[in-house]
Amino acid sequence: MLSGRGLWRSFCLLVATLYFLTVTVHAQSSSIADISPPIHGPNTPINRRSLVTRFNPRRRSTLNSTAPLQVGNGNFAFGTDITSLQTFIPFSTMASWGWKTDALPPNRTQSDIDEYKGVSWLNHGRPVQYDFGGPPDIEAWLRGSPNRVNLGRIGLRFWSGRVGDLSTVNVSESDLQDARQSLDLWTGTLSSEFVFQGTPVKITVASDLATDTVAITLDSELVVRGRIGLFLDFPWNEGTQKFSAPFVGYWDVPEKHTTNLSVTSTGGPGIVRSASIRHHMERDAFDTYIGPGSDAFSIYRVSPASHLYEIRPQPRLARSREFAVSIRFSTSRPSVPSIPSPLQIFASSKKGWEEYWTQSGFVDVLTGSTDPRAEELQRRIILSRYLMRVNEAGDSPPQESGLVNNGWLTDTLSPEMYFWHSAHWALWNNWSILNRSTSIYSRFLSSSKTFSQSQQGWSSGARWPKMTDPITGRSSPGELNNLLIWQQPHPLAFAQYEYRSFPTKKTLRKWKEVVIETADWMSAFAWFNTTTERYDLGPPLHVVSEDTNPNNTLNPAFELAYWKFGLGIAEEWFHKLDEEPVPAEWTAVRKGLASLPMDVDDGTYNVYEGIERDFWTDSKYTSDHPALVGLHGWLPPTEGLDLGIAKRTAEKVWTHWNTTNCWGWDFPMLAMSAARNGAQEKAIEWLLHPEFQFDDVGMPIGGTRVPTPYFPGAGSFLYAIAMMAAGWDGAEQGHNAPGFPINGWNVRVEGLNKAL
Repeated sequence: MLSGRGLWRSFCLLVATLYFLTVTVHAQSSSIADISPPIHGPNTPINRRSLVTRFNPRRRSTLNSTAPLQVGNGNFAFGTDITSLQTFIPFSTMASWGWKTDALPPNRTQSDIDEYKGVSWLNHGRPVQYDFGGPPDIEAWLRGSPNRVNLGRIGLRFWSGRVGDLSTVNVSESDLQDARQSLDLWTGTLSSEFVFQGTPVKITVASDLATDTVAITLDSELVVRGRIGLFLDFPWNEGTQKFSAPFVGYWDVPEKHTTNLSVTSTGGPGIVRSASIRHHMERDAFDTYIGPGSDAFSIYRVSPASHLYEIRPQPRLARSREFAVSIRFSTSRPSVPSIPSPLQIFASSKKGWEEYWTQSGFVDVLTGSTDPRAEELQRRIILSRYLMRVNEAGDSPPQESGLVNNGWLTDTLSPEMYFWHSAHWALWNNWSILNRSTSIYSRFLSSSKTFSQSQQGWSSGARWPKMTDPITGRSSPGELNNLLIWQQPHPLAFAQYEYRSFPTKKTLRKWKEVVIETADWMSAFAWFNTTTERYDLGPPLHVVSEDTNPNNTLNPAFELAYWKFGLGIAEEWFHKLDEEPVPAEWTAVRKGLASLPMDVDDGTYNVYEGIERDFWTDSKYTSDHPALVGLHGWLPPTEGLDLGIAKRTAEKVWTHWNTTNCWGWDFPMLAMSAARNGAQEKAIEWLLHPEFQFDDVGMPIGGTRVPTPYFPGAGSFLYAIAMMAAGWDGAEQGHNAPGFPINGWNVRVEGLNKAL
């Protein structure tokens, strides 16, 4: 079995070549001749099904694939190879609830963890205690524990003879002839077909939309002959490694964990209708349930020295040549949960995905467009919408790699990246999805207030962390994690979007406490400078690009603008509630914040006040997030912003920034800035920039900075598409898609909301 250590690096070297190869194959399989163009007019509904299924992913091999085809429901995802299972490549089975707590560091107790303290730095003469600079072993444990686990692997098992013959056949992907895999995006159904030793095999897989269960059907004469079935295998998981991609878990240390099989229902000697396997790792346990509602099978452990189990159909009781089984994953529980049958799961998947595609926003940039780039832009839209629903529609803010792998950081929820992961749901009218995870702010309100007031000594408010775990809500140790502030206004933006769609007192009261505590900390953090008679931000702080000295960073431009934007929302919230006066300190800070730093001679904004004048030509400052373009692009105009200066600044970023080192969400941010500044053609160029790529199945490629996938790239892309297509507050009237060029583009929109 594969160990998963360091394998992603070698795989990622192939990504660029594979991308162009697979896009070429895709273009051949879904050319314009494949479907009749729908008749369209200004009032003709978009033929959503035609556009969605046009981009059904297809593969003929996964020998060199770095990312899987997936099925899932947002809280659960199942990644697959060419067999629509995990037969040859141990892609992950992951869930938003699937976390494991590691053993404590050697010679440490829980008291050591509970009593951990980092360093204190002065903030304008007042000591502030942070979560960094403490014992390295404890900080490493806190960053890596709990960690998200690979719940198990399901693959095909081949036998040399009929039932009773236990001799298995070692099979590789190259042993399959005419292998084909496809994903029906409209129904969320995977299917694979191939020929093995002269006999055709078909596998169909889907995920339940309500439970964390997959349905699998095998259709082949090999079922009747007792020569094909399934295996289940379980890896060890731990959070000591920063990267764990493309695979998660360790298959070569079976002695570190245990599994136990229980047969819960039988149909006679050797015949099983349902069973469960409990997987213990340290203090945590996870259950895997097979059936009921499945066809009859036998199940047994291959060896006491492994965690590999074989599931073999019983052909004399099977429905002709088909074997159907449902497998559910869960945290350990005292009683067996409800397990839907395979037929129920396929029906759930079909119904749920059809509702998703038909009952929320939709953008058609392809039909009627003459620009040749429309095809690829539409492909990215459709596949991003599918993958975000599978990976990022759960109960908590996701990690950067969603439920594909632990490609970036193994242990974290990411409140910092939460806007890019999830704000697009508001614009695409997926409120039932967004409301699942925005509850994180009320859930973690208490811990964030403790972080702000009890630990750091701020006078009031809740300080939202950059990274946290799903259990405690505490800030993950690290200087960057503790000194970054740009995530603080995020909940105010989410609240504002919800109120725009649901303008009721109920919405205002739902968010009231989060709004109060968020704005209270923002006003407490701003320091009144008696010399300049203004409110300053920092030092110390880290800017969004994380590339300046925090002890020298004063009044960063983007953070100042976002502070004004957020405090303005908070004041407006209280005006609408009309229950009590707006806190005076909010207004004082918003009105008294320092002006945006700028180079008067150059007529452009600076990253922060006092930065060296030649920063534009210093790669130290131009090789990370180009946040200056967010001043008028991602953000609407804020008080004190000069639109002419903002435009000149954006145009200088375009020519001076090192985009080869940019992150995925930087390119949509650049596109939004171009759109707001009237450079629609440039906006399209940024969305299709050569360094902003999506692979053959739509996974956003991580680029030079992180492994694939990097889902903030996909989420920000969908946010930018919605903004450019449906518009924004103050957008020019008379153009139905103000962010798109007029020439060559016919953009139709259904059910989208405007951006702020």
